[in-house]
Amino acid sequence: MPGKPFWLLVILLLAAIACQQSVPAAIPTLQSSVFDTGRTAYGFFPTPTEISLQAVFDIYKKIGQHGNVVLMQREVPWKEFVKSADGKSKAIEDIHNQYILAHQNNLDVIFIVDPLNGLNRREFINLPFGWKASFGNPDVRSAIKNFTLRVVREFKPAYLGLGSEINTYADTSPDDFPNYVSLYEEIYSLVKAESPDTKIFVTFQWEEMNNLIPGLNPDRKPYEVNWDQMEVFEPHLDVWAISSYPFIAFSTGADIPKNYYSPLLDRTSKPLAVAEGGFPSLAKGNFPGTPQDQVEYLNAIHDQIGSRLNFWIYLTLNDFNMDAYAKEMRKSGHSSDADTLSWFSKVGLMEMDGTPNPGLAVWDGYQK
Repeated sequence: MPGKPFWLLVILLLAAIACQQSVPAAIPTLQSSVFDTGRTAYGFFPTPTEISLQAVFDIYKKIGQHGNVVLMQREVPWKEFVKSADGKSKAIEDIHNQYILAHQNNLDVIFIVDPLNGLNRREFINLPFGWKASFGNPDVRSAIKNFTLRVVREFKPAYLGLGSEINTYADTSPDDFPNYVSLYEEIYSLVKAESPDTKIFVTFQWEEMNNLIPGLNPDRKPYEVNWDQMEVFEPHLDVWAISSYPFIAFSTGADIPKNYYSPLLDRTSKPLAVAEGGFPSLAKGNFPGTPQDQVEYLNAIHDQIGSRLNFWIYLTLNDFNMDAYAKEMRKSGHSSDADTLSWFSKVGLMEMDGTPNPGLAVWDGYQK
């Protein structure tokens, strides 16, 4: 998913807010939290249409009109946290500002600590020079652990992810995957000791779990779900969370099988979640997309597993200006990821000018 380039830009924009404040503002108290209601939480990544501070303010306001939660996904500030969980941290100040915006719009937060590249789950993101890219590296483990504990102490998230689409990393780095599992288990115990009510998870890419991506897992048949990659985390998964972008596997939303998501219901009795996903409203390259495909995608998830979802994050509320994003990505040295990010620029339930796609009314209807 397009997490890293987006958050890089939003962090820079939110830093402008911090520079205008001599004393950090307090995070407003939520009027109410959806997590206290027992209902499914609906939300988005807060992806602005344009690269501007006003666009960031606008997207939080819009999400507050069409959901009740945002997903905040942050890379690990490796050097800041390799030694300790304490001390002054620019990353924590930035997260603080994002919480202010969320709570000002009566949005709760789901937080994910993400050590991997959001556009290429096969690699780490921004490791310091000379660090070995491995979950067995003591510095990597220490930084992830310390940053996670600091987030828990500062913000006490109700839901905490310790990584995204980790099965993609398992498929391409099978020798290192056990090191991630052991780190997950270690952090799970530490977080529970400090915040027993925090629900902890890691996400799994559903199309890849079903062996629907050509060239991966050639020894497994399509729809032969790689349950072992999920169940290795038990009993330390409080929620079974997936991402799903079926446009990479199906020609239309209507082609999504009627039992595509439902195997999750029988495999676990735990709550489920969709931590990210979407379907484009416009075809691009080899990938399909129409407004009706979005409707079919939403209905497939809702009808098959909606009754068990603790939360559901749709990737973007609105389409975004890919030209503007690509320009900023080139400036920050991430131009190689621009083509991948472009796949998602038309996934929004609204066009860039705010015109709603039919799927937005479907999405809003689920929350009534």
